[in-house]
Amino acid sequence: MPALVMQSLREYRRLLIGWTIGISVFMSIYIGIYASIKESPEVYGPAALAKYPGALKDLMGGLADFTSGPGFLQSVVYQLFVPMLFIACACGIGNRAIAQPEEDGLLELTVTLPIERVRLLLQRFGAGLLGLLAAAVLTYAIAWAVATNVGVGVPADRILAAHTGVLLLALFFGTLTLAVGAATGRKGLASAVAAVWTIGGYAIVTIGQNVSAIAWLKWISPFHYYLEGKPIYQGFPVGDYLVLAGATAVLLLTAALAFDRRDVGV
Repeated sequence: MPALVMQSLREYRRLLIGWTIGISVFMSIYIGIYASIKESPEVYGPAALAKYPGALKDLMGGLADFTSGPGFLQSVVYQLFVPMLFIACACGIGNRAIAQPEEDGLLELTVTLPIERVRLLLQRFGAGLLGLLAAAVLTYAIAWAVATNVGVGVPADRILAAHTGVLLLALFFGTLTLAVGAATGRKGLASAVAAVWTIGGYAIVTIGQNVSAIAWLKWISPFHYYLEGKPIYQGFPVGDYLVLAGATAVLLLTAALAFDRRDVGV
């Protein structure tokens, strides 16, 4: 493994370990409560959920069939919370790749090393990819184990499909953060752009799905390609996931070109 990748992984390790533990704890707790929910249909069934405001139900994916295993996993785990946690982790890594070291005055020395800038950025990205992949593998194993223990009744491949979508979604926003940071050297701006696209994109495909004036914007929201295929119910939506992967590749290319042509300051 290249030395820069190893060095970058060491830099990212605290962030990755912290987020992996946090996501694992969240999933263990929230998936673990399904056993009590499925035994209380009078509290969590369709009649009870019908009382919730429409906007809230849209925000949580409709809250349909909440007492079933797939409905519960989709609404409580894979609709909003786990994707947002992974996105926050990925954006933190994206900022640590270029923008944060530049603002800290550490990047100028790194770019004087006998390594091309594009290669430097790609290896920093590669370290983040490996770290996120490890986090995804560990949290998937925990999700599957807890879901099996409480009798959620969702096959392992469907959970894997949803978890893969979460990883691709996080990679997109992490690479977006990297691209803005590589182009500007400003981690605050990179975080702001990622946050606006994340929140706006999610709102468009949930609350905004019934608003004709903005519903068409779903095509520029990464969440559309994650949620539309319903991986918990239908398995891998290969076409949608390829769109996410392709968009991430375009952002990575943009980041590399922008960083290669920009003066790096302290």
